[in-house]
Amino acid sequence: MNFFTRRRQKPEVIIVSLIDIFAILLIFVIVTTTFKSETPAVTIKLPESKTAVVAEHGDEALKLSISEKKELFLGAKKVSLNELRGELDKLLALPHPPKLALAADERAPVGTLIAVLDILKQAGVKGDLAAFTDRAAP
Repeated sequence: MNFFTRRRQKPEVIIVSLIDIFAILLIFVIVTTTFKSETPAVTIKLPESKTAVVAEHGDEALKLSISEKKELFLGAKKVSLNELRGELDKLLALPHPPKLALAADERAPVGTLIAVLDILKQAGVKGDLAAFTDRAAP
């Protein structure tokens, strides 16, 4: 009979090597993460165009989206037709105003589209207004 028990050593955790492992995992996660731009929570079915041209990858344009339910999104922010002019005035007052691009659902009411284009013209948006379309099937 053995009444004597051996004293067990307490397990040790080596903190320095754990910190190294966590640093490597953090670097791996940062490198492999894809960063997505904010998109509104509305699905837009873009109209097709056979003559559409692919835009150059320059500055990112701020997307003005019109859904089939007359919802307007300036970037990821939902705005009403009445608020759109004020938001555009704020953007155009910036030292370097962003470029605007229009993405209207193919089932969006034409009246809403014309009202938005009229507000853009009243706000003083000049230059080319890019429009998002899908490529037409050949």
